[in-house]
Amino acid sequence: MADANPIEHAVEHFEEGYLCSQSVLLAYAEKLEIDPGTAARIAAPFGAGIAYTGNTCGAVTGALMAIGLRYGHDMPDDERSKREMFDKLDAFLAAFEGLHGSVLCRALLGQDVSTDQGLKTAREEDLFDTLCPGYVEDAARLLGEILAQDDGEA
Repeated sequence: MADANPIEHAVEHFEEGYLCSQSVLLAYAEKLEIDPGTAARIAAPFGAGIAYTGNTCGAVTGALMAIGLRYGHDMPDDERSKREMFDKLDAFLAAFEGLHGSVLCRALLGQDVSTDQGLKTAREEDLFDTLCPGYVEDAARLLGEILAQDDGEA
C-alpha cells in the first residue's frame, strides 16, 4: 500500500476488514502524525454509525477525527482554532451531505442497523460491502481536499 494515495488507502483498509471510521482515519494517520495502531483504536467505536447505532456514518466520524487532529484546539480559550476547526467541520459535513443526502448511517444504508432486523437485512443485502466503500472513498477524498487547503495542494 505504500504507493497508494490516502483515498485508495482508505478503501483498501475497509476491504481488509477495518471499520469505515478506522479506514478513513488510518488513511491519514501518517500525514496527521498519529500512530496507526492508536488511530485504529480511537476510531474503532465509531463504525456503523457509532457503535452500530445507525447515527453518524463511521466514514464521516473518521474524517471528523482527522480534522480534529489537524485543526482542533488544545487550550480552552483558543477561539481562533475553535472557529477554524468548526469551519472545516461544517465544510466537510456540507460536502458529504451534498453528495449523499445525509450523514446518518441508517439513512445512507436504508436500514437501521441499531435493530436486529435492520442489521440482519443490511448484512443479507450486502450493504456494508456494496455501499460503504463508496462512503469511505468520498469521505477520504473530501477530507483530503480540506487538509490540502493548508498544504498548498488544493
